[in-house]
Amino acid sequence: MRTNVAPAKARPRRPLFQKYFAVVFAAVVVPLLASGASEAWFGYRDQRHGLSVRLRGEADAAAARIQGFLDGIPSQLNWTVQTPWAEGVDERHRFDGQRLMRQEPAIAEATFVDGKGVERLRVSRTGGDVEMSGVDHFADPAFSGARTSHLWWGPVTLRGSEPYMAVAVSGPSPRAGVAIAEIDLKPISDIVSAIHAGETGQAFVLDGAGRLVAHPDISPAPGGEGNSALRALQVAALAGDGEVVSGDDAEGRSVLAAAAPIVGPDWTAFVEQPIAEAYGPIHAALWRTGLLLLAGAPFAAALANRLARRIAVPLQQLERGVARIGAGRFDQPIELRTGDELERLARRVNEMAEDLALSQERSERISRLVRFLPPEVAELVESEGQSDLLDPHRAEVAVIFCDLRGFTAFSIQADPDEVMGLLGEYHEALAKVVAGWEATTTALMGDGLMLLINAPLPCRDKAMRAARMAIDMQGAVQPLIVRWRARGHKLGFGVGIATGEATVGRIGWEGRIDYTAIGRVVNLASRLCSTAGDGQVIVDPATAGALDDALAVEPLGEKIMKGVAQPVPVFSVTRALAGGAARRG
Repeated sequence: MRTNVAPAKARPRRPLFQKYFAVVFAAVVVPLLASGASEAWFGYRDQRHGLSVRLRGEADAAAARIQGFLDGIPSQLNWTVQTPWAEGVDERHRFDGQRLMRQEPAIAEATFVDGKGVERLRVSRTGGDVEMSGVDHFADPAFSGARTSHLWWGPVTLRGSEPYMAVAVSGPSPRAGVAIAEIDLKPISDIVSAIHAGETGQAFVLDGAGRLVAHPDISPAPGGEGNSALRALQVAALAGDGEVVSGDDAEGRSVLAAAAPIVGPDWTAFVEQPIAEAYGPIHAALWRTGLLLLAGAPFAAALANRLARRIAVPLQQLERGVARIGAGRFDQPIELRTGDELERLARRVNEMAEDLALSQERSERISRLVRFLPPEVAELVESEGQSDLLDPHRAEVAVIFCDLRGFTAFSIQADPDEVMGLLGEYHEALAKVVAGWEATTTALMGDGLMLLINAPLPCRDKAMRAARMAIDMQGAVQPLIVRWRARGHKLGFGVGIATGEATVGRIGWEGRIDYTAIGRVVNLASRLCSTAGDGQVIVDPATAGALDDALAVEPLGEKIMKGVAQPVPVFSVTRALAGGAARRG
């Protein structure tokens, strides 16, 4: 029965729409927030776009200047390796080396190696010139790199506190050898030191591994192990497709940075500006908005508090009531007297709880039945109030057992996924047949099934129904057998049927209730199933005697069966005669 909810006292009806409408128009916070947010958002977009253009321009300019400096060195080295080396002291190459040092001040030392990797000449600004030293450079990465790709760029190294880098160029022929130059990178440091972004922004250069090549501050030494923050900034810049990215610099500051590639040594030029400085105008706008919010907060808070309490308290009551319903306590209605949509909602929730209580009771009863009955049969038993059919009693039943021949050996050898997939196909095929004949499933054990006809719901011609269902089961499984054998699985399907009196009813405990049959006829049906070969339906004399002319029965003689005192005559239901219509009434 549905509990009657007491009618609410007459109160003015104030819809929720009007309440929220009053809040939106009365409060000053929303307009201020909208104004501040829009100002901050559009200011942020404009500021970021301007920063992006400026920082990218600075980075491109720095990269272009550094690229120009680096490109000049290989071109100067190229003309020193145009001619093959002569035997002994080669005056022409010595003259070329001295001219190279005059024309390219950034080269601190140049080493000239012949085609065999032997050092023939070294010119230096600090250590003097050395001829015919005979030092073997064949295994030197500079020599092998230049021979492989004509131009080789080495890593950045330190001499004292000054950064240097090796560059090697090979001649047009192996006999022309390789020129290896040690380059002073101080000009690159001068380039980045001259670049400033805003008041505290700066430029720096990283190599391909994220190590510093040049930085205006001497403290982060170039050529070191590499700073993880700078490496992360480099990765973000390379993935950003030319856009400004944010991250931390070598000093741990949060910065915006733009990057430009430097071709050759695989360097990247960065120009950065601290985020705090870059977004200073936006922070100022947010402070202005904050002050306006502080000025309007007292009035907005008082209004919001009064209105929110009138909304929040009923909602909390509704929440607690819904939580009780979710916990299954349907007998505690929600008492709400607000005179608006919330009160109507509470009444609807109370009505829903009452309906759910009734539905839950019925669903629990049906769920217990559907474990062993087809869903439509379970619905019928519940709707007609025939639950006493499940009580223990004696009944004449047809018991059907079926399983797969060779399944145990197959399950041991096959992959678990294949075993479960095959069982899924098998069960799906049988389920349609069992449901069609409204049989009761009492046991499902892997490939084995136990079914009952005439319990718990009585029916006519139980033996005939069982035999026809078994033939349909064979018809459903045999196409699967053919497919499985084509895949190399030696499987078959057999069915056994026995008809007789058994004790049927519910067994189990609270939370685990099954419906089953107990008696000699159950054991006999199981043994008959064990004797059935692939494609056979084996029945006992009681079943065979109850079959009409619509089925052909072939006697197979007597068989001794475990648990049965006397030999049992067995029969095979071989086929359905033409024109024999199955009776399922």
